[in-house]
Amino acid sequence: MSIFDPARTIDLQQQQQQRVTNRYGTEADFSPPFWNDTIDVLLNHRTTRAYLPRPLPQGSLELLVAAAQSAPTSSNLQAWSVVAVEDSDRKARLADFTGGNAHVKQAPLFLVWLVDLKRLRNVAASQGNDGEGLDYLESFLIGAIDAALAAQNAVSAIDSLGLGSCYVGGIRNRPEDVSHELRLPSGVVALFGLSVGYPDPAVKTDVKPRLPQSSVLFRETYSGTEQHDLDSYDEVMKVFQERQGLPEYGWTAPIAKRIENAEALKGRADLKQTLHRLGFSIK
Repeated sequence: MSIFDPARTIDLQQQQQQRVTNRYGTEADFSPPFWNDTIDVLLNHRTTRAYLPRPLPQGSLELLVAAAQSAPTSSNLQAWSVVAVEDSDRKARLADFTGGNAHVKQAPLFLVWLVDLKRLRNVAASQGNDGEGLDYLESFLIGAIDAALAAQNAVSAIDSLGLGSCYVGGIRNRPEDVSHELRLPSGVVALFGLSVGYPDPAVKTDVKPRLPQSSVLFRETYSGTEQHDLDSYDEVMKVFQERQGLPEYGWTAPIAKRIENAEALKGRADLKQTLHRLGFSIK
């Protein structure tokens, strides 16, 4: 016979509402109609850039890849692969290619996620055609989307296990160097990295607030983001930055700087030409 405890129910509801509040940095204008451990893990995600010097248990990598392979994939093409890097020297070189991200070296595991059209090209050849469809932008997009979905599945698994991770887009700063380091063949390119490990509890990491839903959720037709939403979000981010001991710039100023010009892309402005050199036609 179960005993219904109203006080415990209210306490759980408050905890759930707090998860939503943390995600937006302010009181949300909706209450969760249901809840489970998956939702709790997703809303509690935060980036980890400091790790304990502790190896992952045997089988961890394979489990994370199984979770990644459980993600949806367009037409079951599975146009992605991943390189697991644990060698300290190789991690150091990759960290240098990304601009010096210390957590790449510190984490026990660094995953490099790839668009992999080479495997599909080989499949086409084995069936008597040259895989011309792989030469078009659509196929590259499929690979990029598949890799992102797979990686995010892995991140959700990482969070659920009490581990931490951090995406590293800087892996595209020097794609040809990365390609050489990982011995990637023509038709394969690194999209982003992911550091994985046990978070260092001595380093505080809060949930980073996101834009209000009114800026990203539009019903039936697109309506755009209002300036007052951006102004409010700037203030929310300043509070978060203060808690994290970061410069209080808000969101709009650094974001505008991040996309100001080609130089702001940190070497990625000529990515199209680089992809051509790495074996992607992208018609």
